[in-house]
Amino acid sequence: MSFKTNSDLDMNMLDLYSDYLFSSFSYTTATGLSALLDNQISHDQVTRFLSKREYGPKDLWKLVKPVVREIETDDGCLLFDDTIEEKEYTDENEIVAWHFDHSKGRNLKGINILSAIYYSNSYTIPISFEIVKKDQEFIDDQGKKKRRSSMNKNEYFRNMFKVSISNKIKFKYVLADIWFSSKENMEYILENKKHFIFAVKKNRLVALSKEEKLKGKFKNLESLDFEEGRVKKVFFKGMGTEILVCRQVFTNQDGSTGILYLASSDIDLDFKELTDIYQKRWKIEEYHKSIKSNTGLAKSPTKTVMTQGNHFFASIYSYFKLERLSHETKLNHFALKTKLYVRALKISFDELQLLKNQTILGVGA
Repeated sequence: MSFKTNSDLDMNMLDLYSDYLFSSFSYTTATGLSALLDNQISHDQVTRFLSKREYGPKDLWKLVKPVVREIETDDGCLLFDDTIEEKEYTDENEIVAWHFDHSKGRNLKGINILSAIYYSNSYTIPISFEIVKKDQEFIDDQGKKKRRSSMNKNEYFRNMFKVSISNKIKFKYVLADIWFSSKENMEYILENKKHFIFAVKKNRLVALSKEEKLKGKFKNLESLDFEEGRVKKVFFKGMGTEILVCRQVFTNQDGSTGILYLASSDIDLDFKELTDIYQKRWKIEEYHKSIKSNTGLAKSPTKTVMTQGNHFFASIYSYFKLERLSHETKLNHFALKTKLYVRALKISFDELQLLKNQTILGVGA
């Protein structure tokens, strides 16, 4: 293999490494990729690629931009959420740290990654990401050394949203769960002439009219009487804009009942329109599942901050390529992974039969 420039080398290495992440069914290593390529690229070249420079959101945007421009629509959606990839046995550093996992209700040791996903024309495209860095060390009240981030997730959120605006991506709605439904985030979105649909906490204080707001008469959201399948217009405490809210009752997999409160700045929506649009937020959950199951997010023995971050970048890029392939083949991500697995298993099985036959022939001779 030969490459004309260093940039050619970097792009080819990124393509090879990201394809390796999707193709692999076990841990991914520099030695493993080198062996897969019959040592045409050495494991040292792979290691140097992962440690040469930091790949970040700007690099991702350059890679996905042409596809975004092809599929974007004025009513597209930006989806935001974070996930934690556990690293229980990895040494702590500024990205491998302890984070509170809201879904599990406890602290986990791992890497916390916040993603921005563009959803339009049935495509789910990662357009930005931030790895939460706990870059400040401090001593707590018990005298223990701990880490904290100089930037909170809502600040990351607003920065990523701002970049999406500056990149002139076409979209109408920003969708996110409770953890991003702060007043500051809502107002920032409105200042930029976009709409939000957020899940909000049941104890959010609201006034039923402008008059009640001015008099300071606020109620908890859960205390309101919601007609089934209907929305209400309210004023959130601390905000001057009228907000549309609704209550959605759903059944969990275990048979229990849950309640979700949604808030939208688009007050022209009815209940079905509001809930249907918010349902698109589930695409980011599918994205998290796919990068963890299909593109090797956790399957790396990398140890340094840069190599760990670059492995995550390659995993996200692998997802992007997988999403394009999924649309071309009409197969979902897991079906594509299964197709590769069955093919690899067949080749392995055939190779075993060949070795057995050679052995038998050798013994007979």
